[in-house]
Amino acid sequence: MINQVYRLVSPRQFEVTYQDFSLQTDLIVIRPTHLSICNADQRYYTGSRGKEILATKLPMALIHEGIGKVVYDPEGEIELGTRVVIVPNMPVEDDEFIAENYLQTSKFRSSGYDGFMQDYIFVNRNRLVEIPEDMNLHVAAFTELITIAMHSLTRFELRSHQRRHAFGVWGDGNLGFIMCLLLKKKYPESKIISFGKTKYKMDRFSFVDKSYLIDEIPEDVVVDHAFECVGGLGSEFAINQAIDLIVPEGSISILGVSEYPVEVNTRMLLEKGITMIGSSRSGRADFEKTVSFYKEFPEVVDYFTTLIGEVQKVTSIQDIIEAFEKDLISSWGKTIIEWNI
Repeated sequence: MINQVYRLVSPRQFEVTYQDFSLQTDLIVIRPTHLSICNADQRYYTGSRGKEILATKLPMALIHEGIGKVVYDPEGEIELGTRVVIVPNMPVEDDEFIAENYLQTSKFRSSGYDGFMQDYIFVNRNRLVEIPEDMNLHVAAFTELITIAMHSLTRFELRSHQRRHAFGVWGDGNLGFIMCLLLKKKYPESKIISFGKTKYKMDRFSFVDKSYLIDEIPEDVVVDHAFECVGGLGSEFAINQAIDLIVPEGSISILGVSEYPVEVNTRMLLEKGITMIGSSRSGRADFEKTVSFYKEFPEVVDYFTTLIGEVQKVTSIQDIIEAFEKDLISSWGKTIIEWNI
């Protein structure tokens, strides 16, 4: 069958290409229905990754957050029309100690390999996780982002001590919101404190116990563990502020991505015996945990609807461009694409 792939060929320019796929394989065919734009997609779209990196990545179909419907299963195990979230990480080996998302041999969609902006996605069976039938589809579209926070929680639980009276989360954007919500549900007896710099964004964090602007923190505020969800150059300030506020032998989980090195106050890091935990992306297990989380706490989906920003119906390449341009000027939330091209 002929598949149309909508690739970014240069900043702000998309072209359609055609690929011939055989159905005589064990791959399942998915029709994408709802996609979500990530900051990483925008860095490619705007060309901010730099010419050398773009030269090695493009042309490439963007988007690694999304859901779709099963339209063909060679084994006949999955009912046609079943809605699934697609795992963008594509491991080619197993390792006893290293998770699939840290294996250097793993491939990742929309990062050197075609993402979900295609008529059909051809995937291995273990790259799909079924979502609840009554799931809000706009929220389901950015499940991959939620799995990143879920993955960070798993690593935190394996590497931190058990005193968890108070958590601090730095970052008032999408990831900070998600991290706070997961912590509140996971540790309902703990105090969840959000730290940010934009009041109108922090006002949306209605479920946290306390929230502070980063330049208005009372002197008596302390946390047992911290999560950095800022990224960019701002992560330097966030990490060092967390080091100042954390009690000895706590942990700091780093989730924010920065294109440039940041300076860290190693003197206090060592003096307090702080454990720093880095985490990136996620794997199938994190998608399964996230879907189970939806089912266990269905009310969280309503909270996640707060993160829905722009919704763009896409039936042409021009619509794709409009979706990315709207996302650039959006001050809050995720841009969702209803994929009807």
